[in-house]
Amino acid sequence: MCLGIPGQIIEITDSARLMAMADVSGVRREVSIACVAPAELETLVGEWALIHVGFAMSVIDEEEAQKTLEALRGLGEAQETLEAMAQGDAALEEQHEIR
Repeated sequence: MCLGIPGQIIEITDSARLMAMADVSGVRREVSIACVAPAELETLVGEWALIHVGFAMSVIDEEEAQKTLEALRGLGEAQETLEAMAQGDAALEEQHEIR
């Protein structure tokens, strides 16, 4: 499964190469905006986009971006819980085998 992570375009870094700086949950990354580039690149500054493997794949509105980020945080928490449960189960199995 491929996930696009919402990021906000904060600066056009190289208009000739269609590159921009995006803020993805506080982490800044340079991304290609070739897939979403309008005639006036500067209009992308401040916009939200779904970013996947260094490419802005589609422009989304801020509400959708926030909902997606919230869902991803929830998935992260669920994953951490599942990993903790798996570690707990493994520890119980080890103790059971020792006895």
